[in-house]
Amino acid sequence: MKKPLIAASALIIPILVATAQDTDKSKWKDVGIEFPKPMFVGTPVAAKLPNLDKSKKPRLVLKAPADVENLALDMEVTSSDPEPIIGDLEMICDGDKDGADGSYTELGPGKQWVQVDLEEEATIYGIVVWHFHKNARAYIDVVAQISNDPEFKTGVTNVFNNDHDNSSGTGAGKDLAWVETNHGRILDVDAKKGQYVRLLSNGNTANEMNHYVEIEVYGTR
Repeated sequence: MKKPLIAASALIIPILVATAQDTDKSKWKDVGIEFPKPMFVGTPVAAKLPNLDKSKKPRLVLKAPADVENLALDMEVTSSDPEPIIGDLEMICDGDKDGADGSYTELGPGKQWVQVDLEEEATIYGIVVWHFHKNARAYIDVVAQISNDPEFKTGVTNVFNNDHDNSSGTGAGKDLAWVETNHGRILDVDAKKGQYVRLLSNGNTANEMNHYVEIEVYGTR
């Protein structure tokens, strides 16, 4: 009678070890984000936001457990604007991060969101987003959320929020806005669980439109 109990315990131990490795940040590795070439053209529009990140050195490294992958690649994307003005929603997770014409999706003016369906609950360690980066601009009221509810009515976790005055109604955030470059923006998620990832914005400092080149979601299933 004791042998089956020993065997069962042996099966449990590796699972516990794997979980410990996933939570031990000292063992996390650089996921190796690939960045597109710079695309700046024209005269930059001055980005005047009270919460603008003025640092000149871009962040290039996202660390996570060694087995993470970009779960968003080729996943279904939906939006508050189902018929984009330029491009298609599927382009947002197609792996093309280039800032040239034909590589970005333009949504209507004002507050808009895009949402990636990972098809099942995943443990998410980081999100990388590229808005339009062909010229310098900052996007306004950027919020990143995770939930298991496709309607985002329950169980919603804000993992990034630079809406400093709650003008978009998702709560006031303390994260910084940034000027777009080919490096996009790395958002730490810290092992939050969810099936759906939603990103919001409310126009940009150049115009009222919302743009996405690519979204990557690094995690494990």
